[in-house]
Amino acid sequence: MSVHPSAPPADGLDTLYVYGIAAAGVPVPRAAGVDGAEVRLLTESGLCAAVSSAPVRPRARRRDLMAHQAVLDELAARGPVLPMRFAVLTPRPDTLRAQLRSEEAHLLRQLDGIRGCVEMNVKATVAPGCLPDLVRRDDKLRTLALRTRLRPDYEANVRLGEALARAVHREARRAAQVVLARLTPLAVRTSDGPLDEERVLSTSFLVRAADEQAFRREVAARAREHGDRLALGVTGPLPCYSFVDARPAPAGR
Repeated sequence: MSVHPSAPPADGLDTLYVYGIAAAGVPVPRAAGVDGAEVRLLTESGLCAAVSSAPVRPRARRRDLMAHQAVLDELAARGPVLPMRFAVLTPRPDTLRAQLRSEEAHLLRQLDGIRGCVEMNVKATVAPGCLPDLVRRDDKLRTLALRTRLRPDYEANVRLGEALARAVHREARRAAQVVLARLTPLAVRTSDGPLDEERVLSTSFLVRAADEQAFRREVAARAREHGDRLALGVTGPLPCYSFVDARPAPAGR
């Protein structure tokens, strides 16, 4: 094992900031790292970790988040990379080298699994545009709305509002399932994120880079189709955070 020849030798006592793991042989990223630190590659067992000196207290400032992303973007432009979340630290270079040795087979499988792919994240929130259509189609809602109009009072308005909110959310969930069913065949894998009262779809899709534009067109088509029920958006391409398990060594602090 040796540090990449273009990188300065690491102090064995320094805590390192870890950006991601790639196959050995990729060029050293030129982008400045977090807190302006120089990025270098720590190489072991056919793998390399992009690292820099760790700031004393990593903070999620915009410039540092962008620096973290810039390093990953450079690595991803050269091949698959297992991205680390912001502010992952490892206490010593030899700790990280040991991880690369012991996890070699696992990490190489992870790299192969995302080769040629990007992550696209699709979220949808409830859009209230279908209210008039819902009232027309639903006998119970129509009756409740008419009754409230004829005999308006606070409790009747509350009941109508709650019934409408449930119906809108139900319609949005149904539309989200249709969207998910249409997008899933375009992906290699999917990973579901958390939902709540407003967010009815939050799914990451592992998409082949060559299929990214087709995926975007499908999202746009579904946004037009279900725009009265869903506010649908796509973010990406992103590093494949949702589809890797790099198991970074802990910082111990």
